[in-house]
Amino acid sequence: MASSKLRSSSCSFLNLLLSFFNFILFLLSAASFAPILLLKNPPTSLGWAFLLISSLSLLSSFTGFYSHFCCITHVSLLLASSAAQLLGILALFTKEKSSLSMLKSPRDPREAKLLVRLECGVLMAMFVMQLAVALLCCVVHSCWVREYRGLEAERDATAEKRRRKIARVQEESMANAARIAEVRGMELEEKMKSKYGAWGKNDVEG
Repeated sequence: MASSKLRSSSCSFLNLLLSFFNFILFLLSAASFAPILLLKNPPTSLGWAFLLISSLSLLSSFTGFYSHFCCITHVSLLLASSAAQLLGILALFTKEKSSLSMLKSPRDPREAKLLVRLECGVLMAMFVMQLAVALLCCVVHSCWVREYRGLEAERDATAEKRRRKIARVQEESMANAARIAEVRGMELEEKMKSKYGAWGKNDVEG
């Protein structure tokens, strides 16, 4: 019982931590829209690609609030979003000038470069956070599975104890009934002996 309570408390803490990380990821995903939209609105094709990455991350973070229903879907979305973010980070970090030219921002070059670097930083933070959320989601899922199996084992053990107790009570009641029947049989036999013995004496005297 104590072990099950300990497992439940640890799983609850991990689940709370997962919700907190997921909320941070949700905020980062929502914030990642701003730099792209500030660079050029409506965005270019590359801008739409980054908005798609942000949307996928936003969807994965939103799904995370219901990850206890389908952990596999959540982890799959996280991994897909992480892969897309990694490509976006490589594009912005290694090819900053070409990315700026493809984004076609009408803003001042310094301001545009600052927004691109801001977007790259947000994507990096999202990438790290999503990996942490994916890892923690797997840990929480395995924790709940272990707790469920532990509860099943405890329930089976309790049922087995109950069956043994019932069987022992039945055996004791049957043994008591047998002893009572034996005692009654002996009493009846004694009565019969005393009765027939008295009749025999009367016959002899007569």
